[in-house]
Amino acid sequence: MGKNENDGGTSVPDEDWARFMEQAAAGTGEAPKEPSARARMVTERLRLEDERRAKSGRMGRMGRTGRKGQRPGEPEGWRTGPAWQEGRGSGKRRLKAGLAIALVAALALIAIRPELVIDRITGKAAQDARARDPLPAETARPSAAPSAVDPDRPTLKDPFRGSPALQWADGAAGIEVPEAVAVNGVSKERVADGLALAKQFLVAANVDPATLRGGRPQAALDLIDPAQGELLDLLERALAHPGKEQDPLQLFVRTDSAEAKLAGDVVKVRGRLSVQPGDAPGQVDVLADYTFVYPMVQTKSGADEVSRSIMRRQMKFTFADPKKWRVKAGTIQIGPYLYDIGNSACFVYDGSLHPQFSGEDQPGPAPSGTPVDPYDRSTDLSATTVEGCGTVSRT
Repeated sequence: MGKNENDGGTSVPDEDWARFMEQAAAGTGEAPKEPSARARMVTERLRLEDERRAKSGRMGRMGRTGRKGQRPGEPEGWRTGPAWQEGRGSGKRRLKAGLAIALVAALALIAIRPELVIDRITGKAAQDARARDPLPAETARPSAAPSAVDPDRPTLKDPFRGSPALQWADGAAGIEVPEAVAVNGVSKERVADGLALAKQFLVAANVDPATLRGGRPQAALDLIDPAQGELLDLLERALAHPGKEQDPLQLFVRTDSAEAKLAGDVVKVRGRLSVQPGDAPGQVDVLADYTFVYPMVQTKSGADEVSRSIMRRQMKFTFADPKKWRVKAGTIQIGPYLYDIGNSACFVYDGSLHPQFSGEDQPGPAPSGTPVDPYDRSTDLSATTVEGCGTVSRT
């Protein structure tokens, strides 16, 4: 076998032929295999194209396709062989690596918070979701205390967790005004005004952020009829010099901002307003019975324990027709009122709530007696309120 000329090119390179002749003389080796006709044609075509591009000076410049280094007419990556396989394989490897990272992160989260899986398996997650469903408005006194809930500890992000108040309305929305009707010679419109004034007072005295931070409850004071001068004087003394006989907490909820603050900006509220005839024609009494729940956290840096204080109020507001009685329009008179506080230091009469936190010493005597549920709204405060320092069954 010798050289074979085809289309002006050598089918077997000279170095291959020389190496074959040396191996043949030594009695070893195989004749070099001749490329196929198609391979020779393709090789020759590429050689001619390279020569033309070299002459034109365009080799290696931007081709018509816009991809640098790609020759016009040349299939993309046709000489690279298995490059497409390598790209697809690396994509699979990246996908597997991403899945592995996600799996490791999920396992780490479960190790830190196993309740996420346990709650779903045991159905507790569904129970928690149901426990957050808002309750319908209260229209009459409940027949029993709220059912027990899982005693989950509250957190800064979820301060009402483990509390019946989780289903209660937020702030002013929890004080729903019933539909007004004419009562005792007072028109429907004036009764509606009286209900609105009662709500304004309750919000200003128990929900307003400035009041809760220990500020002066001016908006609430402005709603009291000036004819109740004796009551206004008592409240002014209580705000200036709090004490057992003149404690602002009797009508206003305030905190000592140097000690504790509200965890978040939500106060939970549950209760009802109702209307009855007043003592004389042209007078209407608005009865209020509400429970307010305050999630508190210590003001000191890094504090994260949430302790809830609960205030229940029963109040009677009287309002009269200005055309029949000497009263100031746009104001309301405050009648008898009762209050009960759950989770606040006993025998401290400085006009502020003092929620108890774990590890903190409580001033005064330790609470005693049968635990009382501060969420129980089924009884009247006049039948349950006693002097002393009792205990609560939950907060």
